[in-house]
Amino acid sequence: MRLCAKNFFGPQPGKPICAASKVFSRIQTVRKRQISPSFNRRKTSIGRTLATHEWRQWVWGALSCLRDLTYASKRQNFIVMRKDFKPPVKEPGPKARPRDRRSFWLVPSQKDAALAEDMLFAQGYACRPEPFFGPARVLTLEPEPLGRSLAAHFGLIYIQDRSSMLPPLLLDPEPGSRVLDMCASPGGKTGLLALLVGPSGFVLANEPNKSRLAVLRRNLVHMNLAHVHTCSCPGEDVPLLENAWPYILLDPPCSGWGTAEKHPKVVRLWRGEKIRPLIALQKRLLAAAARLLKPGGRLMYSTCTTNPAENEDQAIFVRDTLGLDLTALPRPPGFDFLEPAQPGLEGCLRVRGGPGEGQGFFLACFTRPKDTFSRSGEVLQGPDNHLPGPELFKQDAAPKGAVCLENLPSGGIYCLKDRVFFGHEKALAALPPDFPWQGFPLGRLGAGKFRPHPRARLLLPPYASGRGVRVESLEPLLGLVSGQSLRPEGLEGEAGFAGLYYKDLPLCWLRIKAGRVLWSDR
Repeated sequence: MRLCAKNFFGPQPGKPICAASKVFSRIQTVRKRQISPSFNRRKTSIGRTLATHEWRQWVWGALSCLRDLTYASKRQNFIVMRKDFKPPVKEPGPKARPRDRRSFWLVPSQKDAALAEDMLFAQGYACRPEPFFGPARVLTLEPEPLGRSLAAHFGLIYIQDRSSMLPPLLLDPEPGSRVLDMCASPGGKTGLLALLVGPSGFVLANEPNKSRLAVLRRNLVHMNLAHVHTCSCPGEDVPLLENAWPYILLDPPCSGWGTAEKHPKVVRLWRGEKIRPLIALQKRLLAAAARLLKPGGRLMYSTCTTNPAENEDQAIFVRDTLGLDLTALPRPPGFDFLEPAQPGLEGCLRVRGGPGEGQGFFLACFTRPKDTFSRSGEVLQGPDNHLPGPELFKQDAAPKGAVCLENLPSGGIYCLKDRVFFGHEKALAALPPDFPWQGFPLGRLGAGKFRPHPRARLLLPPYASGRGVRVESLEPLLGLVSGQSLRPEGLEGEAGFAGLYYKDLPLCWLRIKAGRVLWSDR
């Protein structure tokens, strides 16, 4: 059966025609009419086809038109028929194109980072180091999306745009220091801050949006960052101690013009009057950050936009109105920089975006003068240092030898209902008593027994025969991730869970059931 494309779709003056959407709309109409007896009794060719239950052939005949159709021109009201039309052929091979190159950084310590890269190489990925940061990598071969790799599944890597890595790296907090991330989700910059300060340091990640807060907490659990705690407060009114934070990172909501290479519509969507509320919010967030900043502390302001009203104008506002000193930033290797749009801001950085080069970014660093009058103390003292819930002692929280709580930094363990959390000692000292915050989730406590969070690999002890599952290849890992179970030999199952190791690299906790081990992140 041959159908006329113009009669099938009907004329659409002044509008381009999407053939696929029209066809499937027509299919839906046919399905609805098939169950109508009055329609089936109609003496039409379509009615007779439906009456004999041959409507599927009619649908496939309509779909065959798609092979001969091209997208209608915006200036024409007819469909161009082409007999020599051939579908485009994708370029073969898994080679990563410049605009598709993915940047990421290795989450584990330097000791375990080599095994994380080995896992990537075993799956066919290839990467090279970035010149501006040791753990950063850029893909050169991607057989399948990087997010589906085992390294990403177990939280051994974090996929992030290379320009987005610069704010925490240029803020450069000292090891063991305290950092406030005022707009933290999805957590890539927060993770880098935690990597820089180390387990002896502390990062407070604030995210006022509840849905984005869930994404932030999930990513932090994947990365196993026990010294990062979260809160959800309006950024312009965070009830924290003023003049007490030595390092603050502010990456506020912005128009996102720097992501136009990936999202071409963003410049058209965010312009004119729509940007004014963003600019006002950025000013309020900057004023709040200036109040919280410790004398002599550093504030990093960054955006992923190229709009001067959100970049250079805000830097002038901080310098002239809020009284902070602009600090010149070094230019990391591997990036192309533009000159600031306003004079006198030579210390700011404008990163040029492009295919394979990352997003367009703006960075400005400020320092609070040391002679500024401080009304608040450094930390809380005495009995005000408390946990959000009843405290658990480490020796009572988990069975001895099965869970290595000694891997946690200094702090306390507390329980909320049946969930067990860790609170860093610097969080207990720096956060007000009535401040709502959540520590790092360690697992659950039920019937007097502790069950670790499946992704809490930092609680895994060194591998020992009989107390864990050690694999040398990726096939068992792929089976576990896909829902299969393993039956390891000589596994002791008194605790009901066992650790999983790729060679000597801790990965996660497995559940033991009837002599077999299963993986589930719930």
